[in-house]
Amino acid sequence: MRRLILLAVCAALVLSGCSAKSVVHPPSAQIDVATPSMVAMKKKSDIEPCPAPQTKDGGLPAKTVKCLGGGRSVDLATLKGPLVLNFWYAACVECRKESPALAKFYRDYGKRVPVLGVDSLDGYPGIALRKAIQWGITYPIVADPMGDLQGTSLSVKGMPTFFFLHRDGTLTKEAGGKKNEAQIVSMVEKQLGIHL
Repeated sequence: MRRLILLAVCAALVLSGCSAKSVVHPPSAQIDVATPSMVAMKKKSDIEPCPAPQTKDGGLPAKTVKCLGGGRSVDLATLKGPLVLNFWYAACVECRKESPALAKFYRDYGKRVPVLGVDSLDGYPGIALRKAIQWGITYPIVADPMGDLQGTSLSVKGMPTFFFLHRDGTLTKEAGGKKNEAQIVSMVEKQLGIHL
């Protein structure tokens, strides 16, 4: 009995030292999207720098995302339309199949309709960057490895997914998985109401 009382007293003393002020919460998870090796890899590639601010409120959520492989971070709300956003991740088979067509679309029409890639929910951004280079992607890419854009107007249920920012700031969306450049041209023309 004495032993139980002694254990109870010790437990009370230990617990009394724990207060809300002394509890240390672990830091939120961080995934580095611009390690030195990624920065070096991107410098050797043709992937373009992430866009600079273009407007005060372009219609996208006010969320800042980092540029994959280094460079300026992007406050999405400062981008203006027309703009095509392509959400993808490295292990996505449909993303890989679609990427050559989107890369060709960007080479042919990127001056008229910019493209911004979003490497989304991807825990291995170094692999994503390597894949993007292998797939011939040259348009800028931002990274959202922790899914910070989920719960905003840029939430995705599956990938690849396209979002279209119109000149007036409205946003539309369409599932990806396009097979060729002609399908992408047709989709962009329909969604943005333009003729390429």
